[in-house]
Amino acid sequence: MKKIIICLFLSVGLSGCHIYRAYERPDEVVADSLYRQSVAAEDTVSLASLSWKELFTDPQLQQLIDIGIRNNTDLNIARLRVEEAEALLLSSKLAYLPSVSLTPQGTMSSAGGTKTSKTYNLAASADWELDIFGKLTNAKRGAKAVLEQSEAYRQAVQTQLVATIANSYYTLLMLDKQLDITHRTAETWDENLRAMKALKKAGQTTEMAVAQTEATKLSTDASVLSIEQQISELENSLSALLGMTSQAVKRSTLDSQEFPESLSTGVPLQRRPDIRQKEAELAAAFYATNQARSAFYPSITLSGSAGWTNSAGGVIVNPGQWLLSAVGSLVQPLFNRGQNIANLKITKARQEEALLTFRQSLLDAGAEVNDALVQWQTARGRLRLSKQQVASLQSAVRSSELLMRHSSQNYLEVLTARQTLLQAELSVASNRFDEIQGVINLYHALGGGASL
Repeated sequence: MKKIIICLFLSVGLSGCHIYRAYERPDEVVADSLYRQSVAAEDTVSLASLSWKELFTDPQLQQLIDIGIRNNTDLNIARLRVEEAEALLLSSKLAYLPSVSLTPQGTMSSAGGTKTSKTYNLAASADWELDIFGKLTNAKRGAKAVLEQSEAYRQAVQTQLVATIANSYYTLLMLDKQLDITHRTAETWDENLRAMKALKKAGQTTEMAVAQTEATKLSTDASVLSIEQQISELENSLSALLGMTSQAVKRSTLDSQEFPESLSTGVPLQRRPDIRQKEAELAAAFYATNQARSAFYPSITLSGSAGWTNSAGGVIVNPGQWLLSAVGSLVQPLFNRGQNIANLKITKARQEEALLTFRQSLLDAGAEVNDALVQWQTARGRLRLSKQQVASLQSAVRSSELLMRHSSQNYLEVLTARQTLLQAELSVASNRFDEIQGVINLYHALGGGASL
């Protein structure tokens, strides 16, 4: 009866000290209302639930992402960290078992020329620490939290990698579009320059106007070289990201890309691996605090050995006599120069620090989603307007060409209308890229791309 009462009081005491309590998300952490607005009906599938192959349907981009997932250095390092955490968790699980070792011994002794005495011990010993006060339990739970943290980090690296590859790829498509339009702009300015020189010969314009036109044409030619340099540098950086030597990147066109017309955000905690990583860090800090508390309680260890030994003498007897021993030890810390108290204060501070970091990561996640939503929505609005502008300018170009044929309108006005149209086409390409980038940023902000 006394043992039962003692066990009850011990259980209540351990529960009050949180030694065996499992981690639970703090009530003060708010995960709702992180979004300022919604962009789709509630029954719409969340963008983050799509695999990157479902969102990025371009076959050449899919091939690049596959290569990156296989070869990227940072992602492979993250995988190795997961393996390290798995080994740590296995070690913490095996800590519940006794440690067994074989300890054979043999001695030979002689004093003053007497007959040599030979003895031997063939024994095995075992040590088993009883986990009454939660030291091993909290170590195992902490190791599991570290594994979850490492796996979440690996997924976070992969989501960042997928987003970076996609963003680089679409940047190349945008630069290709800009290069094509700039080439056509340079050709228009070349025609403009020839027309200005002809008008000067006819006495209808000045040398200053010709020089200004030529300077603009040379500036456009320089823009072509600048865009070509940007394409080459981006191909080099993308090749390094994919773990390959620098090479040209095969790609399609910006106009051929397709994305969902409506997007749904869902809840960031469901998908974002960096959020899970921060919460796993908080859980690991929680169990580290429990371990620090358990250091104030006794450590109980059972030890024993068994084997054979011969009687001390000159002749070895086989088999020898049984050798058996058993020891139970209890170590209760009384005064440890304040080390246990200091460790507890340190782990509590680190746990509070992890809580603040986790809470801030939630706020950052909501801000990133909101920014990506605004970018996507604004780019769609600008793209719609810029397309209307292009349609109006195309009509203006056709009208100016007809007027030139059937009236005395100057050819320069036609060239000016074409140049304005090309500038509007550049705006369309830029706004289309911003729209795609908004989709990528939203996908990444929601935690998409962590798996196939």
